[in-house]
Amino acid sequence: MVNVNDIASWRERIFASLLSVVLVVGAISTLAIIPFLVKQGLWPVALADSIALVWIFVIWRLKQLSYNTRVLNFLGVVYVLSIALLLSIGPASFSYLLGPPLIASILLSLRPAMLSLALGAVSLVALGATGHISLSVPGWEHDPLKASMVAAINYTTVGAMLSLTCSTLLQGLAKSLGELELTSAAVSRLNDMVLIAKAADSEGAAQPVTFANDAFLRRTGYAREAIVGHDLTVLQGPGTDQAAIARIHQAMASGQPCNTELMIYTRGGDAFWVEIEMVPFARSGERHSHWVIVGRDITERRTAADAIHRLAFYDVLTGLPNRRLLMERLGAVVEQARAGSDLGAVLYLDLDKFKDVNDARGHATGDALLQHAARRLGQAVRVSDTVARIGGDEFVVLLEGLGTDAAAAAGAAMAMADLVRSTLAAPLDLEGQAYQIASSIGVALSLTPGASAHDLLREADTAMYHAKAAGRNGVVLFERAMLADAQDKLTLERDLALALDNGELAMHLQLQVDHRGAPAGAELLMRWRRADGSMVRPDIFIPVAESSGMIVSLGHWALRQACEAWLALAAAGHAMPLSINVSPLQFRQPDFVQQVRAVLAETGAPPHQLIFEVTEGLLIEDIGQTIVRMRELAGLGIRFSVDDFGTGYSNLAYLRQMPLYELKIDKSFMHGTPHDVNGTAIVQSILSMAGHLGLRVVAEGIETQAQASYLAEHGQPHMQGFLYHRPMPLGQVLERLGIAPSTPAGAAALPAQAQYETSGV
Repeated sequence: MVNVNDIASWRERIFASLLSVVLVVGAISTLAIIPFLVKQGLWPVALADSIALVWIFVIWRLKQLSYNTRVLNFLGVVYVLSIALLLSIGPASFSYLLGPPLIASILLSLRPAMLSLALGAVSLVALGATGHISLSVPGWEHDPLKASMVAAINYTTVGAMLSLTCSTLLQGLAKSLGELELTSAAVSRLNDMVLIAKAADSEGAAQPVTFANDAFLRRTGYAREAIVGHDLTVLQGPGTDQAAIARIHQAMASGQPCNTELMIYTRGGDAFWVEIEMVPFARSGERHSHWVIVGRDITERRTAADAIHRLAFYDVLTGLPNRRLLMERLGAVVEQARAGSDLGAVLYLDLDKFKDVNDARGHATGDALLQHAARRLGQAVRVSDTVARIGGDEFVVLLEGLGTDAAAAAGAAMAMADLVRSTLAAPLDLEGQAYQIASSIGVALSLTPGASAHDLLREADTAMYHAKAAGRNGVVLFERAMLADAQDKLTLERDLALALDNGELAMHLQLQVDHRGAPAGAELLMRWRRADGSMVRPDIFIPVAESSGMIVSLGHWALRQACEAWLALAAAGHAMPLSINVSPLQFRQPDFVQQVRAVLAETGAPPHQLIFEVTEGLLIEDIGQTIVRMRELAGLGIRFSVDDFGTGYSNLAYLRQMPLYELKIDKSFMHGTPHDVNGTAIVQSILSMAGHLGLRVVAEGIETQAQASYLAEHGQPHMQGFLYHRPMPLGQVLERLGIAPSTPAGAAALPAQAQYETSGV
């Protein structure tokens, strides 16, 4: 391909085209006119034409000759031919002499043109003065020299004007081509990709590329000949946004600049992102003829932006939308319902006992289980639904387009919840271990006027907790009463946080007696009397303390008050073991042993006079750590009792490893004793097992003499219940024991524990 970005290359191309045209036209005209010339006796002209044609053919063939040599030879041919025509035909061929200077000014430069012009003028004077040609000038018919001089002057004037004009134009062209070459070189070496495409004449017509710079070729892998002349559509691929393409076509159709970000493809099929700026190019007053397209590779920026977007709106572990994206979509669903469009629903899921998997198998297994749960949720729902993970083991499914009928929407939401639950519950194998994902699901519909996205999510969350409270692995539809319960619980939690400081909480003691009815110990139980005198049942506020974590601080204070209560009893001459309930949450605190040791040191109470009552639930969770901590406390002198024994799932093998002192028979077994055969059998079994293990037994819930008589005759355990003593403040206990009250500071208001006698309510 000939380079035409400089004047020399342009002249070479013009000369090559000129030779080809002259050969073709000259050959046709010569062959056509030779017979006529011969017939008219003008054989010298025919000979000159033939020689000139052969000479031009030789110049055309000898491309190895230098450009100047070939041009000078061509000028020589034209000059010789023009002289021959002047001599044979006369002044009629006078214009041929203008050929050499004009051709020289175009193909060489002004100097050769002026020399050719001078040669032509001299030739005219010489031929006219000698009479070889007739250059008649009125008045000077008999003076050929003067006539020749006039003709030469006219020839020179016209030739000089034409040559100077051509030379000036060529100088301007040379300057423009130089600037164009500089611009082209600069554009070719830009880091930005540059394309120039021909504008389409009609909608849908091809827009072939006419220029591509080096940066484009390097980034796309195209060779210049593989892209130039081809339509821009070769850069598109499956990931190219057709909406962006449509905007580009619209801008092109209106001749307007446009900017967009687009995914295009290399020749090898690799996708990358570019920021494109397209500008139409048009000459003044004309329709645009080309498009200049500048592209910048923004793949790294888009990748980083996509990564930031995923971090902002998607869960890292499961790839599901996170709370932020969920709330945006949930807000749209609420707005649709508010506008009277289709209803939506929220399914709030919590994986039951997921913490057990994490604790037993490790977080890697827990993460794998969450990922499987996410995939199953995605398979269960519709394409239009949203599945999000909002934290831990909690997922939310957002259902859209459930219609405008509330009953039908509720039915569809409950059906989807059942499908989700059954899909999650399918057997799962992780590293050779079988698992089953159980879930508690709360369902809420976007029915409440004026409700926000947060309100709808809270309603579904409330329903989910009711599903858990109902036994887990179930589905519950939200009802307005549930929200009232939740608000009551929140209010109770707030009031409980203030109750201790306001002196509303107090510890009551319920005496325990031996088989003769003599006091042998006491259990401390909590009571809450509000400032208005109303009582709050322990089975209402103790779960609130547990769920809120306040049970830890209450338990710590209870330990201190138990120590002070023992000191008060001892001072009155009635020292006896005191039992206090320790919640699992309090027991598992990392500094629990240190706190017990500090309270004992500060109060001076003997540790062997304190009995920590723990539930069977504590004994089966993290059994190894539990045994280690129990032994550490036993080393201080603390004794342990298993409260409500027989109602849980204690592994009896572990009982032998624990430093236990006492078992407490739950009141539910004592209720029918001795008349209920099954209950009595369980009581006998516990008494027998305790006897073999050397453990003391306390039977709770003793309310009849028949129960007391039966126990006195079978094992003689200690007894606790309304038959002997109701829970009462320390002062009243001292009075009942026949001692004048002498309450030490702080003993009148003692904090609560996690477990309490229902009979003491």
